[in-house]
Amino acid sequence: MNAVLQAPEAQFEPLTLSRLADVVHVEKLAYAHPWNEANFRDAIQAGYQAQVLTAAGEVLGYFVAMKGVDEVHLLNITVAPQYQGQGWARLMLEALAIWARGDGAQWLWLEVRVGNLRAMRVYERHGFRRVGQRKAYYPAGFGKREDAIVMSMRL
Repeated sequence: MNAVLQAPEAQFEPLTLSRLADVVHVEKLAYAHPWNEANFRDAIQAGYQAQVLTAAGEVLGYFVAMKGVDEVHLLNITVAPQYQGQGWARLMLEALAIWARGDGAQWLWLEVRVGNLRAMRVYERHGFRRVGQRKAYYPAGFGKREDAIVMSMRL
């Protein structure tokens, strides 16, 4: 008898203070230099587009994006480590693009660590192109900094 795996039914919900502890927990699991609670609180207070992707009450991932005049800047996108490689990042990027288009944006922008090749591949497959580099953009531990690749996608 063959078992059929069912993908969890996922849904988006706005990032609110009630979900903050869950998101900060995932952030700490996912990154060596995570955003802290204050970063997420500031994003919520500023009215940024901040969405949490959940299934059965569990956080699969989330993103935070800032709207500009005719563009959206993706500030943070994270898939919980145990759900990586299952297509959730692509789903969140598509949801972000749909929202951005609907809000009149013509471009999506982001920065990604120069060493995060896996994320760059996801972004490139989604239509982002490398357009520049920011020197010493990210903290890298031991007082060092890591460059960022700037990527954009026309909507």
